[in-house]
Amino acid sequence: MKALLIAAILLVGLLAMGSEAIPSNRWSCYKKVLKDRDCRNVGISNGVATMRPIDSLQNHFWEGNKCDMVCYCNFSELLCCPRDVFFGPKISFIIPCKTI
Repeated sequence: MKALLIAAILLVGLLAMGSEAIPSNRWSCYKKVLKDRDCRNVGISNGVATMRPIDSLQNHFWEGNKCDMVCYCNFSELLCCPRDVFFGPKISFIIPCKTI
């Protein structure tokens, strides 16, 4: 009886570990440190705009040509996450985005 219980516990443990080992297709969030600690200059590198402000949200930016990544600027860093992670799947589709 004890052997059966131990085998069941080991089996459940192996199944739980196996589910964590599956790679995720979701992008991850990342941070960028702001050199001048100024959100007005966010997204401008070498005179080229790499981020576009989100009209309805202050200090929020779209990164790149598409609307996949959203960045939030605070005083010292820029936090960038996938659109669905940042806003949540129920809200992300109502935030307007103009692609380039």
